[in-house]
Amino acid sequence: MENLYLQAGQQALVSVAAYIVFIGISFYALQGIRIEQLFKKGKTFQIQLFYIVMSITIGSTVADFFINFTNWSQKITYIFN
Repeated sequence: MENLYLQAGQQALVSVAAYIVFIGISFYALQGIRIEQLFKKGKTFQIQLFYIVMSITIGSTVADFFINFTNWSQKITYIFN
């Protein structure tokens, strides 16, 4: 039973780390785009908010893919048992 709790804890830790890493990477990547040109002049808060929301959206999507991919990869071994 302890092994089950350990696995759940490890999976949770990997998931949290994946979300943080991929949201950070998305934020960094979005800064390379000139989004400011789409907004009215002086709308700094809205531009920053856009960067944050888009980073969370993109990063969460990529993290979901990464987490699902690792889970599916671990379950492939059941085919050969």
